[in-house]
Amino acid sequence: MAGVIEMTARRRLPSPLLTRMRDRSPGLGGALMGGAVAAGLGLASFAVLVMMLWITSPYPDSGPGGALHVAAALWLLAHGAELLRTDTLAGVAAPVGVPPLLLLALPVWLLHRAARDATDGGAGDGDDGIAEDVEEVVDIAVVAGPPLVSARNAWTGVVLGYLAVAAPAALYAAGGALRPSWVSAGVCVPLVAAVAAGAGVWSAYGRPGGPLRRLLGVLPVGVRPLVLGPDGRPGVAARAAAAGAAVLLGGGALLVVLSLVGHGAAAQAALLRLTEGWSGRFAVLLLCAALVPNAAVWGAAYALGPGFALGAGHVVSPLSSAPAPFLPPFPLLAAVPEAGEGRLVHWAAAGAVPVVAGVVVGWVVAREAAAGECGGRGVVRSPGRTARAAALAAVLCAAVLAGLAALAGGPLGVTVLSRFGPVWWQVGTATLAWLVLVAVPTAMSVRAWRIRAPRTDGPNIGRQREEPADGAQQPAGGPESAGSAGLNGSAGAAGVSGGGASPPDGTAEPGTSSPTPDDPYVPYAPYDDAPYGLQDLDDTPFEPYDFLPADPAHKPDTP
Repeated sequence: MAGVIEMTARRRLPSPLLTRMRDRSPGLGGALMGGAVAAGLGLASFAVLVMMLWITSPYPDSGPGGALHVAAALWLLAHGAELLRTDTLAGVAAPVGVPPLLLLALPVWLLHRAARDATDGGAGDGDDGIAEDVEEVVDIAVVAGPPLVSARNAWTGVVLGYLAVAAPAALYAAGGALRPSWVSAGVCVPLVAAVAAGAGVWSAYGRPGGPLRRLLGVLPVGVRPLVLGPDGRPGVAARAAAAGAAVLLGGGALLVVLSLVGHGAAAQAALLRLTEGWSGRFAVLLLCAALVPNAAVWGAAYALGPGFALGAGHVVSPLSSAPAPFLPPFPLLAAVPEAGEGRLVHWAAAGAVPVVAGVVVGWVVAREAAAGECGGRGVVRSPGRTARAAALAAVLCAAVLAGLAALAGGPLGVTVLSRFGPVWWQVGTATLAWLVLVAVPTAMSVRAWRIRAPRTDGPNIGRQREEPADGAQQPAGGPESAGSAGLNGSAGAAGVSGGGASPPDGTAEPGTSSPTPDDPYVPYAPYDDAPYGLQDLDDTPFEPYDFLPADPAHKPDTP
Protein backbone atom coordinates (compact mmCIF):
# COMPACT_ATOMS: atom_id res chain seq x y z
CA MET A 1 0.00 0.00 0.00
CA ALA A 2 2.98 2.26 0.50
CA GLY A 3 3.67 2.29 -3.23
CA VAL A 4 0.17 3.46 -4.18
CA ILE A 5 0.07 7.08 -5.26
CA GLU A 6 -3.29 8.86 -5.19
CA MET A 7 -4.04 10.69 -8.41
CA THR A 8 -6.95 12.98 -9.34
CA ALA A 9 -8.51 12.67 -12.79
CA ARG A 10 -8.85 16.09 -14.35
CA ARG A 11 -10.63 17.14 -17.51
CA ARG A 12 -8.67 18.62 -20.34
CA LEU A 13 -9.28 22.33 -20.58
CA PRO A 14 -10.52 23.55 -23.97
CA SER A 15 -8.36 25.79 -26.07
CA PRO A 16 -8.76 29.56 -25.68
CA LEU A 17 -10.07 29.83 -29.26
CA LEU A 18 -12.86 27.33 -28.63
CA THR A 19 -13.69 29.04 -25.37
CA ARG A 20 -14.03 32.43 -27.06
CA MET A 21 -16.19 30.98 -29.84
CA ARG A 22 -18.43 29.26 -27.31
CA ASP A 23 -18.81 32.45 -25.28
CA ARG A 24 -19.59 34.57 -28.31
CA SER A 25 -22.11 32.15 -29.87
CA PRO A 26 -23.44 29.83 -27.19
CA GLY A 27 -25.46 26.92 -28.53
CA LEU A 28 -24.44 27.43 -32.17
CA GLY A 29 -22.67 24.07 -32.39
CA GLY A 30 -25.65 22.21 -30.99
CA ALA A 31 -27.98 24.02 -33.38
CA LEU A 32 -25.76 23.10 -36.34
CA MET A 33 -25.84 19.48 -35.26
CA GLY A 34 -29.62 19.60 -34.80
CA GLY A 35 -30.19 20.97 -38.32
CA ALA A 36 -27.89 18.34 -39.85
CA VAL A 37 -29.65 15.56 -37.94
CA ALA A 38 -33.07 16.84 -39.11
CA ALA A 39 -31.95 16.75 -42.75
CA GLY A 40 -30.38 13.32 -42.27
CA LEU A 41 -33.52 11.88 -40.73
CA GLY A 42 -35.62 13.20 -43.60
CA LEU A 43 -33.31 11.73 -46.20
CA ALA A 44 -33.17 8.42 -44.34
CA SER A 45 -36.96 8.19 -44.18
CA PHE A 46 -37.30 8.69 -47.94
CA ALA A 47 -34.44 6.27 -48.59
CA VAL A 48 -36.01 3.54 -46.46
CA LEU A 49 -39.37 3.93 -48.22
CA VAL A 50 -37.88 3.90 -51.72
CA MET A 51 -35.54 0.99 -50.94
CA MET A 52 -38.45 -1.03 -49.54
CA LEU A 53 -40.43 -0.47 -52.76
CA TRP A 54 -37.35 -1.33 -54.86
CA ILE A 55 -36.74 -4.56 -52.96
CA THR A 56 -40.35 -5.70 -53.31
CA SER A 57 -40.53 -4.74 -57.00
CA PRO A 58 -40.46 -7.83 -59.26
CA TYR A 59 -38.84 -5.96 -62.17
CA PRO A 60 -36.59 -3.18 -60.87
CA ASP A 61 -35.31 -0.83 -63.56
CA SER A 62 -32.04 0.00 -61.79
CA GLY A 63 -29.85 -1.07 -58.90
CA PRO A 64 -29.75 0.24 -55.34
CA GLY A 65 -27.81 3.30 -56.50
CA GLY A 66 -30.67 4.33 -58.74
CA ALA A 67 -33.13 3.88 -55.89
CA LEU A 68 -31.05 6.13 -53.63
CA HIS A 69 -30.88 8.76 -56.37
CA VAL A 70 -34.66 8.68 -56.60
CA ALA A 71 -34.96 9.01 -52.81
CA ALA A 72 -32.77 12.13 -52.78
CA ALA A 73 -34.75 13.60 -55.68
CA LEU A 74 -38.07 12.96 -53.93
CA TRP A 75 -36.72 14.59 -50.77
CA LEU A 76 -35.93 17.73 -52.77
CA LEU A 77 -39.34 17.55 -54.48
CA ALA A 78 -40.99 17.49 -51.06
CA HIS A 79 -39.48 20.94 -50.41
CA GLY A 80 -41.06 22.29 -53.60
CA ALA A 81 -37.99 22.00 -55.82
CA GLU A 82 -38.66 21.20 -59.47
CA LEU A 83 -37.15 18.05 -60.98
CA LEU A 84 -36.11 17.31 -64.55
CA ARG A 85 -36.80 13.87 -66.03
CA THR A 86 -34.10 12.98 -68.54
CA ASP A 87 -35.19 9.52 -69.73
CA THR A 88 -37.82 10.72 -72.21
CA LEU A 89 -38.52 9.36 -75.69
CA ALA A 90 -37.91 12.72 -77.34
CA GLY A 91 -34.62 13.19 -75.52
CA VAL A 92 -35.71 16.54 -74.05
CA ALA A 93 -35.75 16.91 -70.29
CA ALA A 94 -39.34 17.07 -69.00
CA PRO A 95 -40.02 19.07 -65.82
CA VAL A 96 -41.79 17.51 -62.85
CA GLY A 97 -43.08 20.36 -60.69
CA VAL A 98 -46.13 19.07 -58.79
CA PRO A 99 -44.89 18.43 -55.24
CA PRO A 100 -47.02 16.12 -53.07
CA LEU A 101 -47.98 18.44 -50.21
CA LEU A 102 -48.22 15.63 -47.68
CA LEU A 103 -44.50 14.89 -48.12
CA LEU A 104 -43.74 18.45 -47.06
CA ALA A 105 -45.03 17.70 -43.56
CA LEU A 106 -42.03 15.54 -42.61
CA PRO A 107 -39.24 18.10 -43.35
CA VAL A 108 -41.25 20.89 -41.76
CA TRP A 109 -41.86 18.87 -38.59
CA LEU A 110 -38.20 17.84 -38.32
CA LEU A 111 -37.00 21.43 -38.77
CA HIS A 112 -39.52 22.75 -36.27
CA ARG A 113 -38.50 20.17 -33.69
CA ALA A 114 -34.78 20.77 -34.25
CA ALA A 115 -35.11 24.55 -33.88
CA ARG A 116 -37.24 24.21 -30.76
CA ASP A 117 -34.75 21.84 -29.15
CA ALA A 118 -31.78 24.00 -30.18
CA THR A 119 -32.91 26.78 -27.84
CA ASP A 120 -32.14 24.52 -24.84
CA GLY A 121 -28.45 24.48 -25.69
CA GLY A 122 -28.10 20.78 -24.85
CA ALA A 123 -28.73 21.37 -21.14
CA GLY A 124 -28.95 18.19 -19.13
CA ASP A 125 -27.35 15.99 -21.80
CA GLY A 126 -24.10 15.35 -19.95
CA ASP A 127 -23.67 12.94 -17.03
CA ASP A 128 -21.73 14.58 -14.22
CA GLY A 129 -22.71 12.10 -11.51
CA ILE A 130 -25.55 14.14 -10.08
CA ALA A 131 -28.28 12.31 -8.30
CA GLU A 132 -31.51 11.59 -10.15
CA ASP A 133 -33.64 13.73 -7.90
CA VAL A 134 -31.32 16.70 -8.40
CA GLU A 135 -31.42 16.16 -12.18
CA GLU A 136 -35.20 16.22 -12.12
CA VAL A 137 -35.20 19.51 -10.24
CA VAL A 138 -32.71 20.99 -12.72
CA ASP A 139 -34.78 19.77 -15.67
CA ILE A 140 -37.91 21.34 -14.23
CA ALA A 141 -36.06 24.61 -13.69
CA VAL A 142 -34.73 24.55 -17.25
CA VAL A 143 -38.18 23.90 -18.71
CA ALA A 144 -39.83 26.56 -16.58
CA GLY A 145 -37.15 29.18 -17.25
CA PRO A 146 -36.37 31.05 -20.45
CA PRO A 147 -34.46 29.36 -23.28
CA LEU A 148 -30.70 29.16 -22.79
CA VAL A 149 -29.72 29.92 -26.40
CA SER A 150 -30.55 33.13 -28.21
CA ALA A 151 -33.07 32.98 -31.01
CA ARG A 152 -30.55 34.19 -33.59
CA ASN A 153 -27.98 31.51 -32.75
CA ALA A 154 -30.55 28.71 -32.68
CA TRP A 155 -32.17 29.73 -35.98
CA THR A 156 -28.87 30.33 -37.77
CA GLY A 157 -27.37 27.04 -36.60
CA VAL A 158 -30.37 24.93 -37.60
CA VAL A 159 -30.67 26.51 -41.06
CA LEU A 160 -26.96 26.24 -41.81
CA GLY A 161 -26.78 22.66 -40.55
CA TYR A 162 -29.79 21.70 -42.66
CA LEU A 163 -28.39 23.29 -45.82
CA ALA A 164 -25.00 21.67 -45.17
CA VAL A 165 -26.68 18.29 -45.74
CA ALA A 166 -29.09 19.46 -48.46
CA ALA A 167 -26.33 20.68 -50.76
CA PRO A 168 -24.53 17.26 -51.02
CA ALA A 169 -27.92 15.57 -51.39
CA ALA A 170 -28.75 17.79 -54.37
CA LEU A 171 -25.35 17.06 -55.94
CA TYR A 172 -25.93 13.34 -55.45
CA ALA A 173 -29.42 13.49 -56.94
CA ALA A 174 -28.05 15.25 -60.04
CA GLY A 175 -26.50 11.95 -61.14
CA GLY A 176 -29.85 10.12 -61.40
CA ALA A 177 -32.72 10.04 -63.82
CA LEU A 178 -34.56 12.77 -61.88
CA ARG A 179 -32.26 15.74 -61.63
CA PRO A 180 -33.10 18.80 -59.54
CA SER A 181 -33.45 22.22 -61.10
CA TRP A 182 -30.69 24.26 -59.47
CA VAL A 183 -32.63 27.52 -59.47
CA SER A 184 -35.72 25.94 -57.94
CA ALA A 185 -33.72 23.92 -55.40
CA GLY A 186 -31.64 26.95 -54.45
CA VAL A 187 -34.80 28.92 -53.63
CA CYS A 188 -37.26 26.40 -52.20
CA VAL A 189 -35.03 24.40 -49.85
CA PRO A 190 -33.54 27.43 -48.00
CA LEU A 191 -36.99 29.05 -47.85
CA VAL A 192 -38.58 25.99 -46.23
CA ALA A 193 -35.67 25.65 -43.81
CA ALA A 194 -35.80 29.31 -42.79
CA VAL A 195 -39.56 29.43 -42.27
CA ALA A 196 -39.84 26.11 -40.40
CA ALA A 197 -36.84 26.85 -38.18
CA GLY A 198 -38.17 30.32 -37.44
CA ALA A 199 -41.51 28.86 -36.39
CA GLY A 200 -39.73 26.40 -34.11
CA VAL A 201 -37.67 29.09 -32.37
CA TRP A 202 -40.74 31.30 -32.05
CA SER A 203 -42.65 28.43 -30.45
CA ALA A 204 -39.78 27.75 -28.01
CA TYR A 205 -39.85 31.36 -26.83
CA GLY A 206 -43.55 31.17 -25.98
CA ARG A 207 -44.92 32.58 -29.27
CA PRO A 208 -44.30 36.27 -28.48
CA GLY A 209 -46.27 38.87 -30.40
CA GLY A 210 -43.37 41.27 -30.94
CA PRO A 211 -41.97 39.64 -34.13
CA LEU A 212 -45.43 39.40 -35.66
CA ARG A 213 -46.14 43.05 -34.87
CA ARG A 214 -42.94 44.06 -36.61
CA LEU A 215 -43.96 42.02 -39.66
CA LEU A 216 -47.40 43.65 -39.64
CA GLY A 217 -45.89 47.14 -39.48
CA VAL A 218 -46.75 47.72 -43.15
CA LEU A 219 -50.47 47.50 -42.39
CA PRO A 220 -52.53 50.51 -41.26
CA VAL A 221 -52.81 51.08 -37.53
CA GLY A 222 -56.54 50.35 -37.46
CA VAL A 223 -56.10 47.02 -39.23
CA ARG A 224 -53.35 45.51 -37.09
CA PRO A 225 -55.56 44.60 -34.07
CA LEU A 226 -57.85 42.69 -36.43
CA VAL A 227 -54.93 40.49 -37.52
CA LEU A 228 -53.05 40.21 -34.22
CA GLY A 229 -54.75 40.86 -30.88
CA PRO A 230 -53.17 42.85 -28.05
CA ASP A 231 -52.40 39.65 -26.14
CA GLY A 232 -50.43 38.15 -29.03
CA ARG A 233 -53.22 35.86 -30.19
CA PRO A 234 -54.73 35.96 -33.70
CA GLY A 235 -57.28 38.71 -34.16
CA VAL A 236 -60.85 38.31 -35.32
CA ALA A 237 -59.97 38.67 -39.02
CA ALA A 238 -57.23 36.04 -38.79
CA ARG A 239 -59.52 33.57 -37.00
CA ALA A 240 -62.32 34.15 -39.50
CA ALA A 241 -59.89 33.69 -42.41
CA ALA A 242 -58.63 30.41 -40.93
CA ALA A 243 -62.21 29.18 -40.54
CA GLY A 244 -63.04 30.12 -44.12
CA ALA A 245 -59.93 28.41 -45.51
CA ALA A 246 -60.73 25.25 -43.52
CA VAL A 247 -64.27 25.19 -44.94
CA LEU A 248 -63.04 25.69 -48.50
CA LEU A 249 -60.41 22.96 -48.26
CA GLY A 250 -62.79 20.59 -46.49
CA GLY A 251 -65.47 21.23 -49.09
CA GLY A 252 -62.98 20.63 -51.90
CA ALA A 253 -61.89 17.34 -50.34
CA LEU A 254 -65.54 16.34 -49.98
CA LEU A 255 -66.18 17.04 -53.68
CA VAL A 256 -63.20 14.85 -54.61
CA VAL A 257 -64.41 12.00 -52.42
CA LEU A 258 -67.95 12.17 -53.84
CA SER A 259 -66.60 12.20 -57.38
CA LEU A 260 -64.33 9.23 -56.65
CA VAL A 261 -67.27 7.31 -55.25
CA GLY A 262 -69.26 8.10 -58.38
CA HIS A 263 -66.36 7.08 -60.62
CA GLY A 264 -65.24 4.11 -58.54
CA ALA A 265 -65.12 1.71 -61.46
CA ALA A 266 -62.94 4.04 -63.51
CA ALA A 267 -60.55 4.60 -60.57
CA GLN A 268 -60.20 0.84 -60.02
CA ALA A 269 -59.57 0.24 -63.70
CA ALA A 270 -56.88 2.95 -63.71
CA LEU A 271 -55.12 1.32 -60.76
CA LEU A 272 -55.17 -2.13 -62.33
CA ARG A 273 -54.04 -0.79 -65.69
CA LEU A 274 -51.16 1.25 -64.32
CA THR A 275 -49.32 -1.67 -62.69
CA GLU A 276 -49.69 -5.40 -62.23
CA GLY A 277 -47.72 -6.37 -59.11
CA TRP A 278 -48.97 -5.70 -55.62
CA SER A 279 -45.82 -3.75 -54.76
CA GLY A 280 -46.45 -1.39 -57.68
CA ARG A 281 -50.08 -0.90 -56.67
CA PHE A 282 -48.97 -0.19 -53.12
CA ALA A 283 -46.60 2.47 -54.44
CA VAL A 284 -49.42 4.03 -56.49
CA LEU A 285 -51.67 4.10 -53.44
CA LEU A 286 -48.92 5.77 -51.41
CA LEU A 287 -48.56 8.41 -54.12
CA CYS A 288 -52.32 8.97 -54.10
CA ALA A 289 -52.24 9.44 -50.32
CA ALA A 290 -49.41 11.96 -50.63
CA LEU A 291 -51.46 13.88 -53.22
CA VAL A 292 -54.63 14.09 -51.11
CA PRO A 293 -53.88 17.68 -49.93
CA ASN A 294 -53.27 18.65 -53.57
CA ALA A 295 -56.62 17.13 -54.51
CA ALA A 296 -58.34 19.14 -51.75
CA VAL A 297 -56.86 22.37 -53.14
CA TRP A 298 -57.89 21.41 -56.66
CA GLY A 299 -61.41 20.65 -55.43
CA ALA A 300 -61.59 24.05 -53.71
CA ALA A 301 -60.46 25.73 -56.96
CA TYR A 302 -63.18 23.82 -58.81
CA ALA A 303 -65.81 24.93 -56.30
CA LEU A 304 -64.73 28.57 -56.47
CA GLY A 305 -65.20 28.66 -60.25
CA PRO A 306 -61.78 28.96 -61.95
CA GLY A 307 -61.18 25.22 -61.74
CA PHE A 308 -57.85 23.66 -62.70
CA ALA A 309 -55.95 22.89 -65.87
CA LEU A 310 -55.21 19.37 -67.07
CA GLY A 311 -52.91 20.55 -69.81
CA ALA A 312 -52.41 23.71 -71.79
CA GLY A 313 -55.82 24.92 -72.97
CA HIS A 314 -57.76 22.20 -71.10
CA VAL A 315 -59.63 23.62 -68.12
CA VAL A 316 -62.01 21.74 -65.84
CA SER A 317 -64.60 23.95 -64.09
CA PRO A 318 -68.27 23.68 -63.01
CA LEU A 319 -69.38 25.39 -66.23
CA SER A 320 -67.48 23.12 -68.60
CA SER A 321 -65.00 20.26 -68.46
CA ALA A 322 -62.33 19.83 -71.13
CA PRO A 323 -59.59 17.47 -69.91
CA ALA A 324 -56.62 16.66 -72.10
CA PRO A 325 -57.27 13.66 -74.35
CA PHE A 326 -53.98 11.87 -73.52
CA LEU A 327 -53.79 11.73 -69.76
CA PRO A 328 -51.95 8.94 -67.94
CA PRO A 329 -54.16 6.45 -66.12
CA PHE A 330 -54.18 7.51 -62.49
CA PRO A 331 -56.84 6.84 -59.81
CA LEU A 332 -57.19 10.48 -58.70
CA LEU A 333 -57.63 11.66 -62.28
CA ALA A 334 -60.62 9.35 -62.59
CA ALA A 335 -62.55 11.81 -60.39
CA VAL A 336 -62.46 14.46 -63.15
CA PRO A 337 -65.97 15.10 -64.54
CA GLU A 338 -66.76 13.95 -68.04
CA ALA A 339 -66.00 16.26 -70.93
CA GLY A 340 -68.80 18.64 -71.82
CA GLU A 341 -70.87 21.36 -70.23
CA GLY A 342 -71.49 21.24 -66.51
CA ARG A 343 -74.84 20.09 -65.23
CA LEU A 344 -77.04 21.54 -62.51
CA VAL A 345 -75.72 19.12 -59.92
CA HIS A 346 -72.18 20.36 -60.60
CA TRP A 347 -73.21 23.98 -60.16
CA ALA A 348 -75.12 23.31 -56.95
CA ALA A 349 -72.42 21.16 -55.37
CA ALA A 350 -69.67 23.57 -56.30
CA GLY A 351 -71.55 26.77 -55.40
CA ALA A 352 -72.51 25.50 -51.94
CA VAL A 353 -68.88 25.34 -50.78
CA PRO A 354 -67.95 29.06 -51.14
CA VAL A 355 -71.37 30.13 -49.85
CA VAL A 356 -70.92 28.10 -46.67
CA ALA A 357 -67.38 29.43 -46.32
CA GLY A 358 -68.63 33.02 -46.61
CA VAL A 359 -71.36 32.41 -44.05
CA VAL A 360 -68.84 30.93 -41.61
CA VAL A 361 -66.48 33.88 -42.03
CA GLY A 362 -69.32 36.37 -41.51
CA TRP A 363 -70.63 34.52 -38.47
CA VAL A 364 -67.20 34.46 -36.79
CA VAL A 365 -66.76 38.19 -37.37
CA ALA A 366 -70.30 38.99 -36.20
CA ARG A 367 -69.92 36.96 -33.03
CA GLU A 368 -66.82 38.92 -32.09
CA ALA A 369 -68.51 42.17 -33.10
CA ALA A 370 -71.51 41.58 -30.84
CA ALA A 371 -69.67 40.11 -27.88
CA GLY A 372 -66.39 42.03 -28.12
CA GLU A 373 -62.93 40.89 -27.19
CA CYS A 374 -62.43 43.01 -24.07
CA GLY A 375 -62.75 40.25 -21.52
CA GLY A 376 -66.17 39.23 -22.77
CA ARG A 377 -67.88 42.41 -21.52
CA GLY A 378 -70.14 42.71 -24.50
CA VAL A 379 -68.42 45.69 -26.14
CA VAL A 380 -70.27 46.14 -29.43
CA ARG A 381 -68.24 47.04 -32.49
CA SER A 382 -69.44 49.64 -34.94
CA PRO A 383 -70.95 48.53 -38.27
CA GLY A 384 -68.01 50.00 -40.19
CA ARG A 385 -65.49 48.10 -38.08
CA THR A 386 -67.47 44.90 -38.57
CA ALA A 387 -67.50 45.36 -42.34
CA ARG A 388 -63.76 46.07 -42.39
CA ALA A 389 -63.05 42.95 -40.32
CA ALA A 390 -65.08 40.76 -42.71
CA ALA A 391 -63.38 42.28 -45.76
CA LEU A 392 -59.92 41.82 -44.21
CA ALA A 393 -60.76 38.19 -43.41
CA ALA A 394 -61.70 37.71 -47.06
CA VAL A 395 -58.36 39.17 -48.17
CA LEU A 396 -56.39 36.92 -45.80
CA CYS A 397 -58.31 33.82 -46.85
CA ALA A 398 -57.77 34.68 -50.53
CA ALA A 399 -54.02 35.00 -49.90
CA VAL A 400 -53.93 31.58 -48.21
CA LEU A 401 -55.83 29.87 -51.03
CA ALA A 402 -53.67 31.56 -53.66
CA GLY A 403 -50.50 30.33 -51.95
CA LEU A 404 -51.82 26.78 -51.65
CA ALA A 405 -52.87 26.81 -55.31
CA ALA A 406 -49.37 27.87 -56.32
CA LEU A 407 -47.87 25.00 -54.30
CA ALA A 408 -50.39 22.36 -55.43
CA GLY A 409 -49.79 22.77 -59.15
CA GLY A 410 -46.97 22.86 -61.65
CA PRO A 411 -45.76 21.36 -64.90
CA LEU A 412 -45.60 17.64 -65.57
CA GLY A 413 -43.98 17.84 -68.96
CA VAL A 414 -43.63 20.00 -72.01
CA THR A 415 -46.16 21.28 -74.54
CA VAL A 416 -49.52 19.86 -73.44
CA LEU A 417 -48.62 19.05 -69.82
CA SER A 418 -46.81 22.33 -69.19
CA ARG A 419 -49.81 23.55 -67.16
CA PHE A 420 -51.14 21.13 -64.58
CA GLY A 421 -53.24 22.34 -61.66
CA PRO A 422 -55.02 25.55 -60.62
CA VAL A 423 -53.80 29.04 -61.48
CA TRP A 424 -52.98 30.83 -58.21
CA TRP A 425 -54.10 34.36 -59.11
CA GLN A 426 -57.43 33.13 -60.48
CA VAL A 427 -58.08 31.15 -57.29
CA GLY A 428 -57.20 34.15 -55.11
CA THR A 429 -59.43 36.52 -57.06
CA ALA A 430 -62.39 34.12 -56.98
CA THR A 431 -61.97 33.55 -53.23
CA LEU A 432 -61.91 37.28 -52.55
CA ALA A 433 -65.01 37.90 -54.67
CA TRP A 434 -67.04 35.09 -53.08
CA LEU A 435 -66.18 35.96 -49.51
CA VAL A 436 -66.69 39.71 -49.89
CA LEU A 437 -70.11 39.17 -51.48
CA VAL A 438 -71.23 36.67 -48.82
CA ALA A 439 -69.24 37.34 -45.64
CA VAL A 440 -69.77 41.11 -45.35
CA PRO A 441 -73.62 41.03 -45.55
CA THR A 442 -73.68 37.99 -43.28
CA ALA A 443 -71.54 39.71 -40.67
CA MET A 444 -73.70 42.84 -40.70
CA SER A 445 -76.97 40.88 -40.49
CA VAL A 446 -75.82 38.52 -37.72
CA ARG A 447 -74.38 41.45 -35.75
CA ALA A 448 -77.67 43.34 -35.90
CA TRP A 449 -79.63 40.24 -34.90
CA ARG A 450 -77.37 39.43 -31.94
CA ILE A 451 -77.50 42.99 -30.66
CA ARG A 452 -81.30 43.23 -30.85
CA ALA A 453 -81.85 39.80 -29.29
CA PRO A 454 -83.40 40.11 -25.79
CA ARG A 455 -81.20 39.16 -22.89
CA THR A 456 -82.87 36.83 -20.46
CA ASP A 457 -80.09 36.55 -17.95
CA GLY A 458 -79.14 39.90 -16.46
CA PRO A 459 -77.09 40.75 -13.39
CA ASN A 460 -78.59 39.78 -10.02
CA ILE A 461 -76.73 42.43 -8.04
CA GLY A 462 -79.00 44.50 -5.83
CA ARG A 463 -81.98 42.11 -5.84
CA GLN A 464 -81.50 40.87 -2.31
CA ARG A 465 -83.10 43.97 -0.81
CA GLU A 466 -85.93 43.96 -3.36
CA GLU A 467 -86.78 40.26 -2.92
CA PRO A 468 -86.44 39.18 0.72
CA ALA A 469 -86.18 35.54 1.63
CA ASP A 470 -89.36 33.49 1.90
CA GLY A 471 -90.82 33.58 5.38
CA ALA A 472 -88.94 36.72 6.46
CA GLN A 473 -91.24 39.17 8.23
CA GLN A 474 -90.68 42.78 7.36
CA PRO A 475 -91.46 45.32 10.10
CA ALA A 476 -94.59 47.39 9.78
CA GLY A 477 -94.07 50.64 7.98
CA GLY A 478 -91.67 49.36 5.39
CA PRO A 479 -87.94 49.48 5.35
CA GLU A 480 -87.94 52.92 6.95
CA SER A 481 -89.07 51.54 10.31
CA ALA A 482 -86.64 48.61 10.34
CA GLY A 483 -84.16 50.43 12.52
CA SER A 484 -86.67 51.30 15.21
CA ALA A 485 -88.12 47.82 15.19
CA GLY A 486 -84.70 46.31 15.77
CA LEU A 487 -83.96 48.70 18.66
CA ASN A 488 -87.27 48.39 20.52
CA GLY A 489 -86.97 44.64 20.62
CA SER A 490 -90.53 44.15 19.49
CA ALA A 491 -89.47 41.81 16.64
CA GLY A 492 -89.18 38.11 17.36
CA ALA A 493 -85.77 37.91 15.71
CA ALA A 494 -84.23 39.76 18.71
CA GLY A 495 -84.76 36.70 20.88
CA VAL A 496 -87.24 38.34 23.33
CA SER A 497 -90.29 36.48 24.58
CA GLY A 498 -91.51 38.48 27.54
CA GLY A 499 -91.10 42.03 26.29
CA GLY A 500 -87.59 42.53 27.72
CA ALA A 501 -84.45 42.93 25.67
CA SER A 502 -81.67 40.40 25.93
CA PRO A 503 -78.21 41.52 26.99
CA PRO A 504 -75.53 41.68 24.30
CA ASP A 505 -73.80 38.53 25.56
CA GLY A 506 -76.89 36.44 24.74
CA THR A 507 -77.71 35.30 28.35
CA ALA A 508 -81.32 35.48 29.44
CA GLU A 509 -82.30 37.80 32.26
CA PRO A 510 -84.05 36.58 35.38
CA GLY A 511 -87.76 36.28 34.95
CA THR A 512 -87.60 35.74 31.23
CA SER A 513 -88.04 32.52 29.36
CA SER A 514 -85.28 31.28 27.07
CA PRO A 515 -86.06 29.73 23.70
CA THR A 516 -86.96 26.06 23.83
CA PRO A 517 -87.02 23.40 21.15
CA ASP A 518 -90.82 23.70 21.14
CA ASP A 519 -90.67 27.28 19.87
CA PRO A 520 -91.61 27.71 16.23
CA TYR A 521 -88.77 28.01 13.71
CA VAL A 522 -88.32 31.46 12.30
CA PRO A 523 -86.35 31.58 9.05
CA TYR A 524 -83.38 33.86 8.86
CA ALA A 525 -83.78 37.19 7.12
CA PRO A 526 -80.76 39.32 6.34
CA TYR A 527 -80.08 42.18 8.72
CA ASP A 528 -83.30 41.61 10.78
CA ASP A 529 -81.38 41.09 14.01
CA ALA A 530 -78.87 43.90 13.45
CA PRO A 531 -79.22 46.64 16.13
CA TYR A 532 -79.19 50.37 15.73
CA GLY A 533 -80.86 50.48 12.34
CA LEU A 534 -78.04 48.88 10.34
CA GLN A 535 -80.56 47.23 8.06
CA ASP A 536 -80.62 50.09 5.57
CA LEU A 537 -76.99 51.05 5.36
CA ASP A 538 -76.92 50.14 1.67
CA ASP A 539 -79.15 52.93 0.31
CA THR A 540 -80.34 55.16 3.18
CA PRO A 541 -78.06 58.15 3.81
CA PHE A 542 -76.62 58.57 7.27
CA GLU A 543 -78.55 60.86 9.64
CA PRO A 544 -77.22 62.15 12.97
CA TYR A 545 -80.23 60.82 14.95
CA ASP A 546 -80.33 57.31 13.54
CA PHE A 547 -78.92 55.83 16.75
CA LEU A 548 -81.67 57.33 19.02
CA PRO A 549 -84.87 55.43 19.83
CA ALA A 550 -87.80 56.12 17.57
CA ASP A 551 -90.09 56.72 20.57
CA PRO A 552 -88.45 59.05 23.17
CA ALA A 553 -91.11 58.20 25.78
CA HIS A 554 -90.20 54.52 25.68
CA LYS A 555 -87.61 53.38 28.17
CA PRO A 556 -86.13 49.92 28.21
CA ASP A 557 -86.85 47.78 31.27
CA THR A 558 -84.17 47.90 33.89
CA PRO A 559 -83.23 44.81 35.81
